[in-house]
Amino acid sequence: MNALSSPGTPLARHAMAYVLAGGRGSRLMELTDMRAKPAVYFGGKSRIIDFALSNALNSGIRRIGVATQYKAHSLIRHLQRGWNFFRPERNETFDILPASQRVSETLWYLGTADAVYQNIDIIEGYDPLYMVILAGDHIYKMDYEQMLQQHVEQNADVTVGCLEVPRAQASGFGVMHVDDADRIIDFQEKPKNPPAMPGKPDMALASMGIYVFNTKFLIEQLHRDAADANSTRDFGKDIIPFLVKNGKAVAHHFSRSCVRSTEESTPYWRDVGTLDAYWEANIDLTDVVPDLDLYDRDWPIWTFGEVTPPAKFVHDVDGRRGVAMSSLVSGGCIVSGASLARTLLFTGVHVHSYSAIENTVIMPYVNIGRHVRLKNVIVDRGVSIPEGMVVGEDPELDAKRFRRTERGICLITARMIEALAA
Repeated sequence: MNALSSPGTPLARHAMAYVLAGGRGSRLMELTDMRAKPAVYFGGKSRIIDFALSNALNSGIRRIGVATQYKAHSLIRHLQRGWNFFRPERNETFDILPASQRVSETLWYLGTADAVYQNIDIIEGYDPLYMVILAGDHIYKMDYEQMLQQHVEQNADVTVGCLEVPRAQASGFGVMHVDDADRIIDFQEKPKNPPAMPGKPDMALASMGIYVFNTKFLIEQLHRDAADANSTRDFGKDIIPFLVKNGKAVAHHFSRSCVRSTEESTPYWRDVGTLDAYWEANIDLTDVVPDLDLYDRDWPIWTFGEVTPPAKFVHDVDGRRGVAMSSLVSGGCIVSGASLARTLLFTGVHVHSYSAIENTVIMPYVNIGRHVRLKNVIVDRGVSIPEGMVVGEDPELDAKRFRRTERGICLITARMIEALAA
């Protein structure tokens, strides 16, 4: 059925979301030694990829594919556990698409465009009218239906999601220049000197890595690109610049489709691609009214709901009191005579007596011994912090033992703790 012949039918029901989730995210250092960036934990109980997937589901898209590659086991296991509720009898599908030598016995996914090209037969089998190409490693809430409607209304070859960023930060993005009708007239991938927005000399218009295509047109472009020996098989470097020059590429401003609750005053989008950015985005959630509202029941962030007992706080004597101030504490946690301030505890964390934890992100199933003091720290999953350890008070000692950023954020992994005992 053609969506355009059915007035009132949401375009999202005729779209397929294709999430590119194969990247490592090397700037997160040891945090991605064992998992891809989209599989990194975020916000107390979610993974980063849950935001793109939840946006698709909440937008009304019921066909979703996720392309994985780098150390994908953790990500695939999460998707199998948390996103297994799609029902084929309702025309719903959820496909996990690892690089699997579909085109060549020697080639993995060569780039973002190749990750779609290698699965064209699967896409054609579902025959969606539109493709929504998504990055799986950003934190935001967005209604893709609004972007689909603009794509159709403007009869675009490709519609590119974009947001305004300070020029000083724009070199890490694809940057575009648009005319008065939002048609993209120039596109540069990660330019050293990003062009400014008209009337806003300190701002640049950056690509979000979100693209909408008519499916048949996209497939034609992927075949064309695959036949080009000079192509790097990438959307930002090859497909989009080609269409800016030879087709009709249109910009979709994030502010038009950003989903905000009554508690959110400004559009929220974060690339948590560095340890500092990751730590800051998590800690910001402990604010009384954070910029990102995770409690919005109208736009839930879906994830794997692990079965756990409630969080527990025990002991109530001076110096040994289980308390938490401005903190997020997940199920299965036990705060035993310890204090938390501006801290996130993911599932199953145990903090023992006389410990003080501040400005810290603690991933699932961490055990923190007695008399521990942590400040401005990220603790990876499954780490056991030994009794009496102090991190965040002696910069030189911290840098010798752990990964310490220029801003003073320390990452602690199990291998780092094991190295101390060796």
